[in-house]
Formats: sequence, C-alpha cells, structure tokens
Amino acid sequence: MSAAAMSAVAGAPARVLVTGAAGFIGMHAARALLAAGASVTGIDNFDPYYDVSLKRARVGTLAGMPRFAFDEVDLADPAACAALFERGCFDRVVHLAAQPGVRHSIDHPEAYVRNNLVAFGHILEGCRRHGVRHLVFASSSSVYGANHTLPFSEDQPVDRPVSLYAATKGANELMAHSYSHLFALPATALRFFTVYGPWGRPDQAPMLFTRAILAGEPIRLFNAGRMERDFTYVDDIVEGVVRVTARAPEREGDRAPFAIYNIGNHRAVELGAFVATLERLLGRKALTTMLPMQPGDVQATFASIDRLREATGFAPATSLDDGLARFVAWYRDYYRA
Repeated sequence: MSAAAMSAVAGAPARVLVTGAAGFIGMHAARALLAAGASVTGIDNFDPYYDVSLKRARVGTLAGMPRFAFDEVDLADPAACAALFERGCFDRVVHLAAQPGVRHSIDHPEAYVRNNLVAFGHILEGCRRHGVRHLVFASSSSVYGANHTLPFSEDQPVDRPVSLYAATKGANELMAHSYSHLFALPATALRFFTVYGPWGRPDQAPMLFTRAILAGEPIRLFNAGRMERDFTYVDDIVEGVVRVTARAPEREGDRAPFAIYNIGNHRAVELGAFVATLERLLGRKALTTMLPMQPGDVQATFASIDRLREATGFAPATSLDDGLARFVAWYRDYYRA
C-alpha cells in the first residue's frame, strides 16, 4: 500500500464494512483498509462454489488484527442483512461479495439472481436507511460484453452482455445509480479486469494452469489460445479500491452522486505469453488441449484507465512477470508444491 493511498484514507470515516471478506479480493481489500487506519467489519457466507477451506484460511490471515471483526452473514437473507446494518453503524461499504464465474452462470442462473441481484438490493437498502456515506462495489470488465472497440472505456455502451454473470453486474450498476439519484446515496462501481495474485480463486486460470503444469496434466486453451486479457495484480486492484473509497462522488446539478471506474493494468496480454511466463517460473512446460470458444466468453479485454488516473492519481503498474512470480511463490508455499 503506497503512502498516497494511506493518506487518501486518513481523513475518511473509520468504520468500513467489507462484504465477501473471505474472498480473494475481499481479503486483500480488508487488509489494505486496516493498514490505512480504518476499522473493518468483514462478512461472508462461505458459499461452497469453491474450496471453503481456502476461504477460511483467508479470514484466518485477518483474525486477531487490530480493528478487525468478522461475522458470517448471508446477504440474500433480508433480516440478516438488516440486522448487520443496524448494529454496524458503517460509514462506508465496500461490497465485494458476489457469485463469481462467467461459465458457471450458464448452468446455475438461480445462484446469480440470488447472490448478485437480491443480495445487492439488500445492501442498497441498508446503505440508504443507515446513512452510509459511500458505497463502493465490484462490477466487472464482463459488462462490456460484445463490444469490440479496445481499450474498453467507461463511456462505451454496456447493453449487450454475453453471460448472465455480466448481466447481473450491469444490473448492479443500474440499481446503484437509481439509489444515487433517488436518495442521494454516493456510490461507485469498479469494473475489475482479470485479477490475479496470491490467495486467488481455484477456478481462475493462474490456479488452474499452475496446478495442471505441476501435475503434468494438460491445460485447456479456449479459442485455440487466441485470447487476450488485461491481467491486473491484486495489490493494484486494492490500492484503487482504497483510494476510491476515500473519494465519494458528489451530486452535480441534476447528476446523481455516482461514478464508474475501470481498474485494469491497461495492457492486453496474449494467453500464450501468460502461459510462457508461468512455464518459466515453474520450470516446466505446459501440455495443452486446444478447444473452441466457450459460450459467454469474450476474446479480448483491455482497460482504459484515464478516468481512474484523473480521479485518484493512481494507475496499476505491476508487470505480469512480477505479479506471477509473487503468485507462484505463494502457491508453492500454501500448497507445498
């Protein structure tokens, strides 16, 4: 965490709710906010979409830290969510809890409606009724859907999602804007681009590929490997989260106090280059299986971050080499690989 990010939070209200604190980004965000001097309440429901022991281990890294408290809460339960806000007296909310996974949404749509739409509605109501001064929430680069103009800019239309997951994230942005307009709730959507790093999700490429390469098993490359992603290291993501959390948007004339920012490494990396970097760091060659494009996927992502840089003075800068080296070191240690 940079000194600039820490000073950006210094004047911010101290009581922050971080939802999804057992998640990949949530754990890192809670840690960064604590380092910046905030008091943090983390919550999670330990959904078994992937290894719950990994989620509990993430929370274990936060347990015992000064000014941190944790509670197990299901945000889709209206009574439980209302009680959380009633006892919390939160100044700011960083909402990172969600049902992740583009491909999973094709076969399990009900989980996305429940965890990404119903739960988010309860978060909005909690923020409105309890005077939260800023709601920051995770959106996704997936909202750009069938757009082909690169880099993706916040000014582009996002009305052509190609997965239900993307549709729920776009709906979150619309829901939050309506609350900002109707109730003057300051809210900011952060469109994350392909986040990776230590403590990452087991269903994402870095973990899947690393496990397979070390085991001598083939990795699956969709679209015959002709994919590009704006890989963004998790520390860069959370620095952006901390800076934005301290900077609530304001109403300007008839414009709602609402903002949207991309957070990406602002460069597109070919999947082949990503695999080659992993091979070098692991000291092993990957076996590959080439497959066609999957439904719901997109060929390339690439973030324009001009708006984020102008608003916060920050731009992600961790190189893929450095970020993957840190990830591999963590993976070898955690999994004794």
